[in-house]
Amino acid sequence: MKLAIVTETFPPEINGVAMTFGVIASELGRRGHSVSVYRPWRRDLPNGSLQPDFRQVPMPGVPIPGYPLLRLGLPAKGAFRKAWTRDRPDLVHVATEGPLGLSAIRAALKLGIPVTSSFHTNFHAYTSHYKIPLLRDMALGWLRHVHNLTRRTFAPTREICGELQAEGFTNLSVLSRGVDTRQFRPERRSFSLRSSWNVGPSDPVVIHVGRMAAEKNYPLLFKAYAAMKKANPACRFVLAGEGPLKRSLMREHPDCIFAGFFSRDEIGRYYASADIYIHASLTETFGNVLTEAMASGLATAGFDYAAAKIFIKDGQTGLVVPTDRPEALVDAAVRLATEPALRQRLGAQAREAVESQSWEKVIEQFETDLEGEAGTARPAPGKTPALLPS
Repeated sequence: MKLAIVTETFPPEINGVAMTFGVIASELGRRGHSVSVYRPWRRDLPNGSLQPDFRQVPMPGVPIPGYPLLRLGLPAKGAFRKAWTRDRPDLVHVATEGPLGLSAIRAALKLGIPVTSSFHTNFHAYTSHYKIPLLRDMALGWLRHVHNLTRRTFAPTREICGELQAEGFTNLSVLSRGVDTRQFRPERRSFSLRSSWNVGPSDPVVIHVGRMAAEKNYPLLFKAYAAMKKANPACRFVLAGEGPLKRSLMREHPDCIFAGFFSRDEIGRYYASADIYIHASLTETFGNVLTEAMASGLATAGFDYAAAKIFIKDGQTGLVVPTDRPEALVDAAVRLATEPALRQRLGAQAREAVESQSWEKVIEQFETDLEGEAGTARPAPGKTPALLPS
């Protein structure tokens, strides 16, 4: 299959969408498919944009305000039509709903090329965090319009598929997330790294990995950490990542360690060198960071939502609390800070819970779905394919 993937974020950028499609592009290429990734240009793209298993095609883009490491793709319908008329793909898959993605969908439809999409980010849910709730319906309408132009929309979980279907999205299936259990594993624990954090062998370290932005629910996260620190003064909090809130968080929490931006390989060492992961976000469509923390042997606590709902059995592989009880998440965090035996048991069982969630299985199913769409007619209006197992 000749596959064109269009995305406005891709490695070396670090976020769930970039990581997911970095793995997918590599694995599909290794399976013998011809994969081209169309992404906004950046200075550090490989020479000639060639990779061992796929090629990258730089497209016009501009830096995203507040996120200098990320770029917003610009409309490029004419460029896509020209490229795909000359070298026609069997299928176009659009990973992001920005101007670049929408122009790719329109170009593919104009040329009669099958096109699919994936839903990764609850942009409409972000509006409340940025104090613009009146824009929720507008954002949701945009997302629905973009995705319903495509043959099939893939979302990370059955739960998200159900929510989207209730909002008028059609032709939904599951594209789950794998976890690299070789990159994320307890054996990568570094005592020299812990020493640089000024913690002893038994002092609990809480880690947070991700984009430092309002939708990540930092007020609750730091409320939980304050309670943990009060209950166990030996606790330390390490945050890895960048984002528009970083400077203000550093000013407000000078006792915490802000480690900065790391490659995915290096971040595996950070996970494994910590002990606890608190997942406070309620806007994730999946939450790759949670499964990475579990694979690294960390004791985790989060809301009964997305990845936590799938992989955490409360009291066995982690702690989960109802989504409408933030105070219960604080209580769970305090338990992890003050009960060493509980931390050790949950961390060991967390690793076992995600060991079978291989990327190989996830991508094998996705490959089958894409091959089917590349060779089948669009479903009749009102006909929604059965949701695939996660």
